[in-house]
Amino acid sequence: MPALTLENISKIYPARPRSMMQWLSSSPQASGLRALDNVSLTVEHGEFFGLLGPNGAGKTTLISILAGLARASSGTAKVCGHDVVTDFKQSRRSLGVVPQEIVYDPFFTVRESLRLQSGYFGLRHNDDWIDEVLGNLGLSDKADVNMRALSGGMKRRVLVAQALVHRPPVIILDEPTAGVDVDLRRTLWEFIARLNKEGHTILLTTHYLEEAEALCGRIAMLKGGRVVALDTTAALLARVGGTDLEDAFVRIMNDDEFLGVTA
Repeated sequence: MPALTLENISKIYPARPRSMMQWLSSSPQASGLRALDNVSLTVEHGEFFGLLGPNGAGKTTLISILAGLARASSGTAKVCGHDVVTDFKQSRRSLGVVPQEIVYDPFFTVRESLRLQSGYFGLRHNDDWIDEVLGNLGLSDKADVNMRALSGGMKRRVLVAQALVHRPPVIILDEPTAGVDVDLRRTLWEFIARLNKEGHTILLTTHYLEEAEALCGRIAMLKGGRVVALDTTAALLARVGGTDLEDAFVRIMNDDEFLGVTA
């Protein structure tokens, strides 16, 4: 049973009607934005998988569907075999997501925020694991600091800690190192690489393609809501050519005829 399964996923955002009469006469999918177009892929347990694409390619929409924040217009998505719609409680217990945006509750300290997050998943007396996560993310000395007092980089570390606090088997990192310092990037990747070696499945989106090339065993590339390339990192580089993943990525995104999807 794969860690993540996406079968024929499409997502259409309805166009905003110009008038009430237009809204009443239009179908929900008429003239809408097709953010995802029949996307199918699987991520096996223990993989470090890269999901790459330019802005607007559909990466965050796909993650939102897996996390239950958006519903696909068609197709099915599963996390560890649990359908994200019909078995949403188990699918969400199996998933930890680090979002792009920095979102936090300004009324709590770091430790209180993590205890609260644990409670969402029915976990009590989770302080030993919270301490371990805080230590590995360089947050131990900030444990009793209010979230409002943290820098942007420290807040992003807390987002990572919140995604890990219930020990999910699948971890999604949506551009986790965007705009952060070198120290956080190094600390984060060391900890995530350790979790991956311990059996956690990692799905990464990033615009730092050197990170994806160094970390990911397989990569899928999205373009216009479609999967245009899916292969191991080494095989993709060999097939497309180029000196590195960034070069291969640019070639694929600029070639309107390219459709290099493999099974």
